[in-house]
Amino acid sequence: MSSMQRTKKWVRVPLSLSVSALVVFLFATTGSASVSRHHSSDATGFGSNWTVYHQDPLGQGVDPSGTDLSPASAAWTSATLDGQIFGEPLVYAGRVVVATENDTIYELAANTGATIWSTHIGTAVPSGDLPCGDISPTVGITGTPMIDPSTDKIFVVTDELVDSAPQHYMVGLDLDTGAVLLHQAIGLPGSDQAAQLQRPGLALDDGNVVAGFGGNAGDCGTYHGWIVSIPEGGGAQQTFEVASLTNDNQGAVWMGGAAPEIDSANDIWFATGNSAYQSSGDTYDNSDGVIELNSQLAELQYFTPTTWPSDNASDYDLGSSSPAFVDNGLVFQAGKSQTAYVMSKSSLGGVGGQLTEATGYCGNDVDGGYAVVGDIVYTPCESGVVATEVAPGTPPTISSLWRTSTGSGGPPIVAGGLVWTINHNNGTLYGLDPSTGDASQTFSLGSVANHFPTPTVSDGLLLAASSSAVHAFDGPAGLPPAPTGTGVSITTTSLPGATPGHLYKVQLDATGGETPYRWQLVAGSGTPPKGVGLHADGLLAGTPRNRDAAGDYTFTVRVSTHKVGHQQVQTATQQLTLDLA
Repeated sequence: MSSMQRTKKWVRVPLSLSVSALVVFLFATTGSASVSRHHSSDATGFGSNWTVYHQDPLGQGVDPSGTDLSPASAAWTSATLDGQIFGEPLVYAGRVVVATENDTIYELAANTGATIWSTHIGTAVPSGDLPCGDISPTVGITGTPMIDPSTDKIFVVTDELVDSAPQHYMVGLDLDTGAVLLHQAIGLPGSDQAAQLQRPGLALDDGNVVAGFGGNAGDCGTYHGWIVSIPEGGGAQQTFEVASLTNDNQGAVWMGGAAPEIDSANDIWFATGNSAYQSSGDTYDNSDGVIELNSQLAELQYFTPTTWPSDNASDYDLGSSSPAFVDNGLVFQAGKSQTAYVMSKSSLGGVGGQLTEATGYCGNDVDGGYAVVGDIVYTPCESGVVATEVAPGTPPTISSLWRTSTGSGGPPIVAGGLVWTINHNNGTLYGLDPSTGDASQTFSLGSVANHFPTPTVSDGLLLAASSSAVHAFDGPAGLPPAPTGTGVSITTTSLPGATPGHLYKVQLDATGGETPYRWQLVAGSGTPPKGVGLHADGLLAGTPRNRDAAGDYTFTVRVSTHKVGHQQVQTATQQLTLDLA
């Protein structure tokens, strides 16, 4: 775990407190710590960061900065991005990072929503080229990215069409410029890459990027659950395969989009789905379970219910959600079987090793990451978020405190004294009263592509993604300060078409920072048609050749500010497409 990650201190609460008093007490005792570049100031939340799925390495889903969202108000909506958004927006150093199913990463200014840069990595895979699935029209970047604050790098996994076949890549980018620093093919031995989907968020484990893989919706083709770990600088990958025994298949690591979780020992925790082993006489194959690996991906321990073969036969994935770490060294897990389990973190117990269980839990699927405050778990029950208390004892007890009447079951987070969740069915963001589950605040987002959408609270903003845009809401403190190092932005975001044999002339424009600007093409990002060039003053001009093929020419331009005294040169990049007709 990077030293830049936040830490939290939870306070033990007497069980004799009423539910209402319990919630007030817990929210009042959430701690916070400073982070690099910026630090949070009182209740504004300005300068706080959210660099992985559900905020911290354990995926607790709690804003530790104390952001005041009472009430929240609509602040800005980004421009429409070039593809659907399935991952959670991330925030670092005043920048919002989001990725699309068109294999494009965007960095937005947190104070305005303006695009600082965008980088298109490759050709996303047409959904028709996959054996099944429910993401359309293309599959590109599905899992939530990860930001390493210690290196100022962003990491994503892309699905790209290469030589007419899908191939997954680990991609690293520079936080300030969007330049591609790593583009490494991911190997999944014995699996069909077309049948594999990188659904979970990415995690950071002691200098390595950790990614989980499962299958497309429909469980078609030959795929396996995988955990893959690749050094941030590139190099030999390590893998852990689920359902790897003879004639076995599936065992997805998908968790409703939640990320593998990294504990203080750099061990990796995740949950798995059903496999092809469905007979009581079959050897356990790490399916339908909770697994702990060390940082070298060696298995340390696991839990699975005694019903794992029948769960597999019924598609009752225990791993439709991620493990939740609650007080007193306990681990909570619920999936599709409507049974919730509590295990000891230090001894998961193997087959049937739970300390206690609760049948009839949720009454529906539990999909995605949780929010955890002490021994209260807010679970993403598909029919509505459920607040659950996991109390210590011999055995521990599982008590459902409330289910929200809003019907919103999107993976919840806790911030500003409310529990926030997105209903993907009606595209509504709810702020729930933590003592009752009733809606205190409601915002319409419009259509949402992701079945398991989850919001973000950071840098004084509440952020949520609709199908292809990011929506920001601020509290009484207003918008955060402008991000540092991004005083210049490119305002030209599209180009008119060109005709072969005819003079083409377009002046690129930017705003902010010291002028005169200096413009250049980003090496390796593509080029305009032959005959058309970019001048240092931003003039894109020339006469395309008659013999060149018609089509789209995509490239990235960079603008740099003029250096004055000791002032730092600022840069911005923008991907552009010129259509040669």
